[in-house]
Amino acid sequence: MTEKLSLYEAIGADDGLNRLVQAFYDIIEQDEDAQELHLLHRRGHGVAHSRIEQFDYLSGFLGGPQHYVQRHGHSRLREIHEHVPIGPEMRDLWLKCMTKAVAVAGIVEPTASRLMQHLTRAAEIARNQD
Repeated sequence: MTEKLSLYEAIGADDGLNRLVQAFYDIIEQDEDAQELHLLHRRGHGVAHSRIEQFDYLSGFLGGPQHYVQRHGHSRLREIHEHVPIGPEMRDLWLKCMTKAVAVAGIVEPTASRLMQHLTRAAEIARNQD
């Protein structure tokens, strides 16, 4: 049944997505292993801004409302992240933190694996360095 739902619906729509995004950025801010990722976010518009932008982006990316596209006119990940150096290590760190966030947000199988497949693809698209 969950395979017929969009990922947005399968994770709990706005409430589930909010839990995921908040868990992710809490990990970024608090987990010592994520310090390098936290510093990248602080150099930009800050973590508070990133929480909003990621919620809006993931909403549309996962099949929900297209908040990000409505505000910015596109959702091209590589273009969105062109100012951020993302190599394989940073991509993998982002995915590691997101895997933790999926667990903290209470997203269970088979939805968790389905979600991580989509996020892994997105993380690779955002990578802009070797």
